[in-house]
Amino acid sequence: MAEDITQTGRDLSERLNPGMEDALNARYGHLLPGMAEGVVDFAYGRQYARPGLPLRDRYLATIAALTALGGQTRPQLMVNIAGGRKAGLSQEEIAETIWQMSLYGGFPSAINALNAALEVFEAVDDDA
Repeated sequence: MAEDITQTGRDLSERLNPGMEDALNARYGHLLPGMAEGVVDFAYGRQYARPGLPLRDRYLATIAALTALGGQTRPQLMVNIAGGRKAGLSQEEIAETIWQMSLYGGFPSAINALNAALEVFEAVDDDA
């Protein structure tokens, strides 16, 4: 069962964030062996692949949380905005979700997140 969950996570991760597991291994593998596989297993296999909430909605929730947490989450926010686009979110849905978080994370967090979104839209949508 654990192998199935890990493989499900690996397949989903590769579809939404190609090369992420390899990048995590290259960056942190010497310090934390197995960390990359753990992220793939837990985040993608056990969370994003769960039934009960569509993948695109999970990305909206993730984008909202990372926005409200503030600028220190910028790298993860950008990865999840790109993943959200691949999961079917429109630019408008992402921008509205970010702007909604101005009520909870503040205007600076929302504006920083919008700037990150613009960068991702330019990079990801130009590649499409």
